[in-house]
Amino acid sequence: MSGRRFIVRGLVQGVNFRATAAEQARRLKLDGRIWNREDGAVEAEAEGSADALERFEAWLRRGPSYASVESVESEPLAREGRYRGFAIG
Repeated sequence: MSGRRFIVRGLVQGVNFRATAAEQARRLKLDGRIWNREDGAVEAEAEGSADALERFEAWLRRGPSYASVESVESEPLAREGRYRGFAIG
């Protein structure tokens, strides 16, 4: 298991981004959390298989239909194994 932190920038708040990202993460059997940032971005931490994390990042780069993703930053998580399930907020 590995973990990654993602920061998604663009039109990603108020467009159902977090809910659809959480659904995608659960489908991929990832654990973690996603939340809105004060700067207008969305941040997520996810843990699971390397393949699932790669697929999740690819989804984040597209987002739901009403979103307009400008960029996605990704970095390894310093701590792993802290989540059970995938939460919003």
